[in-house]
Order: sequence, then C-alpha cells, then structure tokens
Amino acid sequence: MSQEESFVSHLVELRDRLIRSLVVVLVLFGVCFYFSGDIMRFLSQPLYQALPPGTRPVFIDQAGAFFTLTKVSFLSAVLLSLPWVMYQAWAFVAPGLYEHERRFALPLIVSSIVFLVIGIAFAYWFVLPAAYKFFFAFASRTGADVMQDLQKYWDFTLAIFFGFGLTFEVPVAEMLLVKLGMVTTAQLRSARRYVVVGAFIVAAVLTPPDVLSQFMLAIPLIMLYELGIVLAGFIKARSRAPDDDAEPAASAGTGTATEAGATASAGAAANADAGAPAIAPPADPASPGGQPR
Repeated sequence: MSQEESFVSHLVELRDRLIRSLVVVLVLFGVCFYFSGDIMRFLSQPLYQALPPGTRPVFIDQAGAFFTLTKVSFLSAVLLSLPWVMYQAWAFVAPGLYEHERRFALPLIVSSIVFLVIGIAFAYWFVLPAAYKFFFAFASRTGADVMQDLQKYWDFTLAIFFGFGLTFEVPVAEMLLVKLGMVTTAQLRSARRYVVVGAFIVAAVLTPPDVLSQFMLAIPLIMLYELGIVLAGFIKARSRAPDDDAEPAASAGTGTATEAGATASAGAAANADAGAPAIAPPADPASPGGQPR
C-alpha cells in the first residue's frame, strides 16, 4: 500500500469513528431529553435543599425552561457517552503505538474518565450544597425572599462542574508529564510554593466570583497536586525497575570479565617467564677456552 493510500485509509477510519461517536451522543441526547425533567430535578437537589421553606425556583422568561432542559440533556449525553468516545479514540490511535506505550496509555485514559466523574460528584455532593447554604444564609439576614432563577442556577452549576472536573485531572497530567520525561518528581516537589498561589488563581478563574467556591476548589487542587506527585513517583519507579535489575547484572559481568582478563594476563606472564632461555653469565677471560666459570 502506498503512502497516499495509507493516509486516505486513516482518514476513512477517522471519519467512521467520529460518526459512531456522534450517533451514540445523539441517541443518548434523545434519551436524556425524554427524561430531562427527572434529570433536572435530581441535579437541582442542592438548590432545593438550600432554599428557604415554602419557596421554589423560577424561570424569568418563557424560553428559559426549554433552553435549560436542552443544555442539561446535551451535557448529560456527552458525559454518558464519554467512555464510548474515548474507546473510539483509543481504537484509532492504538495500532500506531508501541507495546509499552499501549500499556501506559490505556490506564491513563481510564483514570482520566474516573477522575473527571469523581470531580463532578465531589462538586455535586459537597460544594454546591455548602455554597448555596452559605449564600442563602446571608439573604435570610436581610429579611428578603430569595427568587432563584433555574437558568442562572445551571450556569453556576455547570461552571462548578467544569472547574472541579478539570481540577481533578491534575494527577493524570502529572503522571503523563513525568512519564514523558518533561519533568521529574523532584521538580514537582520544589514547585509546591508556586502551586499554592497558582491554585487560588485558577480557582478564581474557573469558579464563580465568590470566596467560598474558590477555597473549595483551591484546597482540593493542592491536595490533588500532592497525590499526583505520589502517583507519578510510583509510575516512574515501576518503569525504572527492569533497568535497575539489569544494571547490577551488567556490572557483575564486567567485573568478572575484568578479573578473568587479569588472571589470563598473569598466567601469560608466568608462562613467558618459564619458557624464556636462561641468560648465561659473562665469560671469564682467565678461564681456559673462555668457558664460563
């Protein structure tokens, strides 16, 4: 197969896998849109639990409910189809990888999905309830009623989900960088002081502008950075283990060869001394016939 034909076949395969991924996303979008009311009620539980008794969230415009349900359905479909999409991407690139690259890439893909889901779950179960209770506590001091727009709630919630989902990918990024040799675990440890400052800057960018959300993102980010250092050191130790085992063997072999060479040299010198003719002493001129004494 020529180079041009190989390139075309790769493009055809890429198109097929993109179509398969898109079909699954669209099918799941239809299913999620059908159950969008149930999904909406489930994901809005942190808001309902924090609202004062007797109050309900509202939509402030007539199209707000439609666009909110569409957005929730689409993002739910993308999240549910993520394992299938990642599998299609893996099946496309895996034939071009070496065996040791495949052994590392597959756990990396799986762990990235797992950390993403953990980050979103952490935001849903811990961050959102705490944030809304914090906000509504201030509203109760004023004596005013809270009228929560569901469309704004979802803008806030999706920003939180995105920030925490991305933050929980930090250990995966650290393992990848160490595995590729771009950084070392010692460099990661030495950068701790900068990471603390950077964590609060990232939290200020990724989360809504309130102090509580920023702290609840920055502190897990610092802890995840430390977890990434531990996991990266473990990955590096495992990848270095075969070389460490082979190195002493090679050193021992070199030492044995050196000793054998030294023994052979000594033996050759001894043989040379034994086989060399004896040197006669100089003849005495006074001896008859000039024979040596």
